[in-house]
Amino acid sequence: MWGHVERVHPDGSAVAAAIRSAACLARPSVPPVPNYKLSMSIPEWLQAIQTYMKMLQYNHTGTQFFEIRKTRPLSGLMETAKEMTRESLPIKCLEAVILGIYLTNGQPSVERFPISFKTHFSGNYFHHVVLGIYCNGRYGSLGMSRRSDLMDKPLTYRTLSDLIFEFEDSYKKYLHSVKKVKIGLYVPHEPHSFQPIEWKQLVLNVSKMMRTEVRKELEKFARDMRMKILKPSSAHSPMKERSRGKSLSPRRRQASPPRRPFRRDKSPAVVDKKGDLATLNELFVFLDYTAEAQEEIAVFVETSVYNNGSFLVYVIGIMEKTSILLSLSTSLSRFVCSFEPCF
Repeated sequence: MWGHVERVHPDGSAVAAAIRSAACLARPSVPPVPNYKLSMSIPEWLQAIQTYMKMLQYNHTGTQFFEIRKTRPLSGLMETAKEMTRESLPIKCLEAVILGIYLTNGQPSVERFPISFKTHFSGNYFHHVVLGIYCNGRYGSLGMSRRSDLMDKPLTYRTLSDLIFEFEDSYKKYLHSVKKVKIGLYVPHEPHSFQPIEWKQLVLNVSKMMRTEVRKELEKFARDMRMKILKPSSAHSPMKERSRGKSLSPRRRQASPPRRPFRRDKSPAVVDKKGDLATLNELFVFLDYTAEAQEEIAVFVETSVYNNGSFLVYVIGIMEKTSILLSLSTSLSRFVCSFEPCF
């Protein structure tokens, strides 16, 4: 920070040295980190967090005191949040989002997700981010901004679209037109997670959409988030680079051995037939099976669908289990293939 002062101030290092060596200046106040109490309601707890952020003050110096990389794992960002509480320096909107996530950890009923805005004013584009909150069917937000109505919102909005439209109306007071709105996924409550925050799962070009369309997209997204069916795009497997002369398609399996000439392929287009009990009875007489084995084969055939001789393989397996001579396998094969199979 002092290096930045030396670079931008006309007097350079002299001003920085004079301020740092002044004995009449009081030590900067360090606001206490809020602690959750069982007697506090969720809205009261969120208000205590927002009050703490306001005591840290907004950073108007033009430089950011804490490095926030959005691709960093959540565990690393939580370490940065701890540093914010130790240093008690002014923060900006992005730092406030990370600090809000850190302070609301351990409250499973409070869902947190980032909301980003891209606005246009006087030929320039501006970016802003707040921490969206969902709890007990109501939406709100935490954050920091130069404008008091562009940061925290009470936990009173029934839908996500109502919250977004409230921010859009607040921007209009300052002649800003909202171009894009980006909404991320719920941030897990595990502070040691190596998963990065999903910042822009939904991107809406609101300047080219009707409010009814925006509301429809937001409500669909909010419903999917509540049902926890959305997955972060970063969780998708990365694309593999294709090497020259190599194919990415899976290797083909080895060709199956040629069929025996006497086995006919009778695979029907729609396989929905079951075993013919008359044919099974003939088979039982040929094999001289016990009643228990006959019942097992009959139940297996009646409750399953067969093709391409799978029944034959099963019968031979039963022969092995019931200690029937394996020499009957050849005779059985010829017997089964001598009539029209019905399975």
